[in-house]
Amino acid sequence: MPAAPLHLRNGGVSLVLAPDPWGIPEVIHWGRAVSEHEADGLVATALSAIMNSSWDQPRSFSITASRFHGWSGTPALGVRTKLGVPVLLTRTHQAETTDSGSRASITIRDDGEQAEVIFHYDLAPSGILSAWVEVRATGVDVLEVTAARLVMPLPLRAGEILDFSGGWAGERRPQRRAVADGTWRRATHRGRPGHDAAYVSAVGTPGFGFRHGEVWAAHLAWSGNQEYFIERLPEGAGTHTGVLGIGEVLEPGEISLAPGETYRSPTALFAWSDHGLDGLSAHFHEWVRATPAYPRSPRPLLLNTWEAAYFDHDPAHLHRLADLAATIGVERFVLDDGWFEGRRHDQAGLGDWYVDTTVWPDGLRPLSDHVHSVGMQLGLWFEPEMANPDSNLVRAHPDWLLAEDPRLAFRHQFALDLAVPAAYVYILERISTIVEEVRVDFIKWDHNRDVYAGLSRTTGHPRSHDNVRLLYQLMDELRTRFPHLEIESCASGGGRIDLGITQHVQRVWASDTNDPVERQNIQLWTGLLLPPELIGSHVGMSEAHTTHRVTALSFRLITALFGHAGIEWDITRCAEDEITQLARWAALYKELRPLLHSGVTVRSDWVDKGALLHGVVSPDGRHALFAWVRLETSGTLHTSRVALPGLDPSRYYRVRVREEVGEASRHEVSDPPWFAGLGRHGVVLPGSLLGNEGVPLPLLNPANALLLELQAL
Repeated sequence: MPAAPLHLRNGGVSLVLAPDPWGIPEVIHWGRAVSEHEADGLVATALSAIMNSSWDQPRSFSITASRFHGWSGTPALGVRTKLGVPVLLTRTHQAETTDSGSRASITIRDDGEQAEVIFHYDLAPSGILSAWVEVRATGVDVLEVTAARLVMPLPLRAGEILDFSGGWAGERRPQRRAVADGTWRRATHRGRPGHDAAYVSAVGTPGFGFRHGEVWAAHLAWSGNQEYFIERLPEGAGTHTGVLGIGEVLEPGEISLAPGETYRSPTALFAWSDHGLDGLSAHFHEWVRATPAYPRSPRPLLLNTWEAAYFDHDPAHLHRLADLAATIGVERFVLDDGWFEGRRHDQAGLGDWYVDTTVWPDGLRPLSDHVHSVGMQLGLWFEPEMANPDSNLVRAHPDWLLAEDPRLAFRHQFALDLAVPAAYVYILERISTIVEEVRVDFIKWDHNRDVYAGLSRTTGHPRSHDNVRLLYQLMDELRTRFPHLEIESCASGGGRIDLGITQHVQRVWASDTNDPVERQNIQLWTGLLLPPELIGSHVGMSEAHTTHRVTALSFRLITALFGHAGIEWDITRCAEDEITQLARWAALYKELRPLLHSGVTVRSDWVDKGALLHGVVSPDGRHALFAWVRLETSGTLHTSRVALPGLDPSRYYRVRVREEVGEASRHEVSDPPWFAGLGRHGVVLPGSLLGNEGVPLPLLNPANALLLELQAL
């Protein structure tokens, strides 16, 4: 490590590293962009006092933090020989930055020349810091990697934690707590992030919200086992108070490196904002939109057949459904589960990726040709990583399954071991054949179970890491073969949503619930990481499949509008007025998606309990769309002013209501007079008023919403 600090600066963020007293690099600063003089000052003042009953030199917190360097918290690295002897990384061999000053790599070795570890840091123009670790066996012994975590320091003012939990059809429920001494650790051993995934660990100034507060956050771009932790010890972490850590959970024996082999950790993404959670979203959304897999074409309005047909595949009815979908403006028709051999229910057939000719006697090509002839794309459902025991696949190749106790059946299925070459080739070739023969444009890729104890049947070693790596490889190979093909990540709803899978897919399914009351919050918090255009959101039938709640069509339509919109409903059973309303909504979606799918996501902190205000503002501030949402009965007896965030205070805006989706039900005698006067041409108001003081909005009944469109003059 050179005497001068490494200073990365990009996107309004700085990362400063310098040697600690052991000669190992430590993070001196991560947060707001600082000047070179400030960076020098931070390094000059980086050491704390020597305390009573403590080390005889100042404590530090290196990027390799471990007990061998005086750190009693969660270690950053775990590397040991096959005999279990720890490999102590003690020598900084090399530290380099790019000419742009936004990337750095730091190589550290042990005295015995058994291992080499390279820390990589890449600070993007979005302000997102990507960090990962490579561990290489450089000696003659086999090494086991037990941990490779990225850990960043936190200042004293970072005093409150936000992360997430949830369950099936109720994903991403926020939870908050104060930072306290000890460790707050969230880990998953499900083989996927899970419906209860921490998703993001954010630590901020107490009371931080969408539009205010300073926040430090971490997300692991990985679709397997993972851990997040926030830790505070009484002795601190150098001059910092706590730490924010993240990494892949590695089971014993999972990563063994023969001489010359390398383990690359998943990428940890760190974000800092001094404009609350909306500031974090702006950073993450910009980062996602710059990735190679991000879709560049308009997001097609789709119809998915699951809640329209379930397993009842009647070709004549599905042809009629496709015809009607095309007339109302649908652009992609997705045939869900039930098309392959033996699949009349969820207990058989999974893994047998051959068209069931007892249901589709002429195959799927006639449906595909018909769908394409009426101007739509064709999508098809697969669950490639799974198989039912009652399937030809498992009867012929039981050795292709991961080794699990038969009593651990989950939704009547087990997981395949993608590391078995024949299993991998079978999946790749069967999907490729179907895509080519049927002319498939889109795959809904499902993953309907947790994998708790997935072991190799040949070695007995855990397979989580390898299966995630091979999943990514499989998706990439398919898209190389079929560049037009798009993929959606579904995992019994939102059980596998992360910024690792989004490097290989063009859409995620946020939840198996289409209940708009549940969906409003699920989509709100999914949007902390993902821009709306990647979040699948469907209009379902009036009575929700998952909750049996009945809601108005206008509310369902508005909820689905703020995402990659679709329909999941047997619309052949709709009344004529419902079809008309759906067609108007489809036209509205196509009109507004250039804004919705490129703008800045904004959310309000200052609404009464049971209400939500969220929207999208164009990057130049000239165009905005807001949803005013009521989820619960209001506890107030008046309509206070509500500010519309993200507007340009120097502009004037024409405000109008978009009622193509239908009128929202009110809980009042009449609207506020200014609102009642909007009419066809709207009302012109200054952005400074709308964004700061706000305007009184109608008091809606529960499960209702209205749309406000603002255009600058």
